[in-house]
Order: sequence, then C-alpha cells, then structure tokens
Amino acid sequence: MNKKTTALTTEQYKEIITAMREGSCFFRPNERAATALVLEGNLGLRISDILKLRPCDIVKDGDRYRLEITEQKTGKRRVFTVPLVVKQYIENYCLRNGIGAKDLIFPITERAIQKQLALVCDYLGFEGIGTHSFRKWYATEIYKANGYDIALVQRLLQHSSAAVTQRYIGIEPQRIEEAILNHAQLM
Repeated sequence: MNKKTTALTTEQYKEIITAMREGSCFFRPNERAATALVLEGNLGLRISDILKLRPCDIVKDGDRYRLEITEQKTGKRRVFTVPLVVKQYIENYCLRNGIGAKDLIFPITERAIQKQLALVCDYLGFEGIGTHSFRKWYATEIYKANGYDIALVQRLLQHSSAAVTQRYIGIEPQRIEEAILNHAQLM
C-alpha cells in the first residue's frame, strides 16, 4: 500500500471520473480506466484485483449477486455481495465493449491506469492521489454512512487491526480536527 495516497473526497472522485471519460486537450478519454476506478471505488477492491475480474466471476446467489475472489496482495479469500446497480453497470460496460463472460473486463495494466490517473490529476491540480485513493474513498464513505463503525470497515477491507484501518482512512486527523472545532466555547 502506498501510504502517500490520500482518500478522495466525493467531489474529487466525480471530477476525476468525468475528466477521464471526457478527456481534454492534454489526454484522450479513457473509458476503460475510468470504469476500473469506478469499480475500485464501489467495491473496495484493490486495483490489482479489479483487473483480474471477468463477468462470470459475479454469480447470482438467490436474490443477490456474489463475487468470490482471492486477493492478489494478501492471498485471502473474500466473498461479498455485489449491489445490483454495480452488477448492471458492469453488464452494460461489457455489452458496449463486446466483452464475453469469460473475458477479462479490463485488459489493461495497473501501470496504464496509474499513468492515466496521473495525467488527469495533474490536469485537475490534485496531489497525493493514486489508484489506492479510490479504495480509501470507499472505506471512508462506508465508515461515515454506517455510524462510524471502524470494525465494520476493518472486516470489509480485511485489515489485521482497527488501528490499521484508522490510519488507512485518515480518521485520526479528521477526528482531532473535529474535536478542536467542536470545543470552541467563546464567551
């Protein structure tokens, strides 16, 4: 994990994906890289695991969809639900791009995505953002949306301790800042 990367804000996430899809005079549009990053930000997987996905990896399990992977970095097995909206997003992308059930969804290298992201972030004036920032954004959003449950996020990301997860999503500086702002008792 690159500790230098920061979690994105939702505004940065939207700006990066939009710019990557539309392109500019400095870089061509790149739907493939944008879609891979959208999945990283919505599934919480590392980019290395996103790039190994095939449409057939997402299977119907009763009334839900399930994805079972072995994480490349840790070797840990992970099974989780894929929200229907994400499943449909992947299906539509695959249909538009003629990707078969057993084909890689993203026949692209991690380095190619990193290079495209760097171009977009330079263009937008963002610093400290890498592909891992999308996973950190996912973790931060899950944390905030679920009552600041650090144990939940720890389990989702399969971190070894809550302390690792706290550092990962930058909660300590955020909570310290919040505590200082909330303390102000001027008379």
